[in-house]
Amino acid sequence: MIGNLANAFAIILGSLIGVFLKDRFKESYKDTIMNGIGLAVLVIGISGAIKTENMLLVVASLVIGSILGEWLRIENKLESLGKFIENKVGKGTSNISNGFVTASLIYCVGAMAIVGSLESGLTGNNGTLFVKAILDGVTAIIFASTLGIGVAFSAASVFAYQGIITLTANIMKVFLSDPVIVEMSAVGGILIMGIGVNLLGIKKVRIGNMLPAIFIPIIYFAAIILLRRIISYLL
Repeated sequence: MIGNLANAFAIILGSLIGVFLKDRFKESYKDTIMNGIGLAVLVIGISGAIKTENMLLVVASLVIGSILGEWLRIENKLESLGKFIENKVGKGTSNISNGFVTASLIYCVGAMAIVGSLESGLTGNNGTLFVKAILDGVTAIIFASTLGIGVAFSAASVFAYQGIITLTANIMKVFLSDPVIVEMSAVGGILIMGIGVNLLGIKKVRIGNMLPAIFIPIIYFAAIILLRRIISYLL
């Protein structure tokens, strides 16, 4: 869990630095920086999405995942959690919720979070998570300088999400083959593109309600493996 702790600490440290720098930027600078971040997030999402080898699976995952997410009202629950933190810490005036939700989604939706956590749990190698910690810490400075202290609270989401994968790595390794990770990353890339759209203010995309889509490829490949074993057993 050392890698996950380092990742969470880097986000908190980066956020504190970003908040310190926040008042030193004019609003026009903040707007331009946020647009730059939005464009960069779009590019990151596209680079992940184009790696898919099964676009039909990606589309199906998005459809099924979105239906599940809307039913579970994940976006509302994330925002409610963010508002709760905001009311307790920011007295309802600092828009902590937006920074918390946006940063949590960006840091958790991606291949490095999955692969790094698996490596940590299976082999004890925290190299990928340490690299992710550096990247997340740097981006936290940028995010917090525009979105505020809410970005720091996303460290808890990252630690919980990656920690669960690390602790259950031995169970999950059966299902998380290279093709599965590729398709999960492709779905995650599209969700990251949606975050970029939100940051640019083009349209409000309820990314939180699409989160279950990331796990649909696992179910798909697991079902194929199970079906093959059943057919092999019958024959």
